[in-house]
Amino acid sequence: MKLISWNVNGLRACLGKGFLEFCQAADPDVICLQETKMKPEQAEFDLPGYTRFWNSADKAGYSGTALFTKRPPLSVTYDFGDDQHRHEGRVITAEFEDFYLVCCYTPNSKDELKRLDYRMVWEDDFRSYLCAPDLSKPVVPGGEGKQSPSGETAEPPRKKPVILCGDLNVAATEIDLKNPKSNEKNPGYSIQERQKFRELLDAGFTDAFRYLYPDKTGAYTWWSYRMKAREKNVGWRIDYFVVQDELRDKIKDVILHDDVFGSDHCPIELDIAEAGEILSENKSSSSIQMERRVWRQRLKESAFIKDTTSRLMRNCVNRPKFIGTAATIFANPGPASHESGI
Repeated sequence: MKLISWNVNGLRACLGKGFLEFCQAADPDVICLQETKMKPEQAEFDLPGYTRFWNSADKAGYSGTALFTKRPPLSVTYDFGDDQHRHEGRVITAEFEDFYLVCCYTPNSKDELKRLDYRMVWEDDFRSYLCAPDLSKPVVPGGEGKQSPSGETAEPPRKKPVILCGDLNVAATEIDLKNPKSNEKNPGYSIQERQKFRELLDAGFTDAFRYLYPDKTGAYTWWSYRMKAREKNVGWRIDYFVVQDELRDKIKDVILHDDVFGSDHCPIELDIAEAGEILSENKSSSSIQMERRVWRQRLKESAFIKDTTSRLMRNCVNRPKFIGTAATIFANPGPASHESGI
């Protein structure tokens, strides 16, 4: 089963930068989006075969998540916990036959860690939700927009494992960003945020990418638009697939599609074995790598990569807001700098 997660930094903009072409080339079973910055009626686009679920923020043009799926979910719920977590469109939970898939856009702590106190509350409450979900009354799968009443909850015992994906707004370790020492007090790499991520892992979850690639460096998912950060690969890995421990041996591969533009984040992919599918020990080093090379070649042959790259570079040259100093990008390049609403 192939899952894609992507912070699109405004879906309406990303639609003009190769979003649909990427989806067609990747052909995932489920697409999870963060920072959609829109309501479903604000854009029309053709994505055949997918049922769409949206969780838009109360504030226009801010935050928001979406989940597009080829496989009908058994139920879909929006948001979680107390009322304070239910206005920014940050979580969609879809129940499938063998697992829950949670699409999440974690609140940014903002410059000078102005929102860190709320972030800490979010982290504790969200971890509790993942470990023992307070599921809202399920939506009858039909798609298009938030439907579940936020005030009505049910607490059935969870018997399925959880797959969490999305922009979690934290670089977990020093190899997950280019310049760790200069960012220790910045949003996305503060001691407090990293500690909360460790607490999530200690609660029975696994960072899927690091499970397969524990020592890989230079593997990032977000880059500032300034000072050619993406060209120089001065980035952060803040987008994740995190699976409950019982699923980690089903992970076939995790791919960071850093050659796909359209946003300041790149899409990430989780390939996970279906129920009943048996993985041989040798598959990860042979057939899976072959499948990955074939997929990469297919994607590179798609014209949209070249087209969107040139468009992105023209934007960086022509728009003054992308101009900054080297000191700015290397001393304070954190994710807070890119978000107009976080």
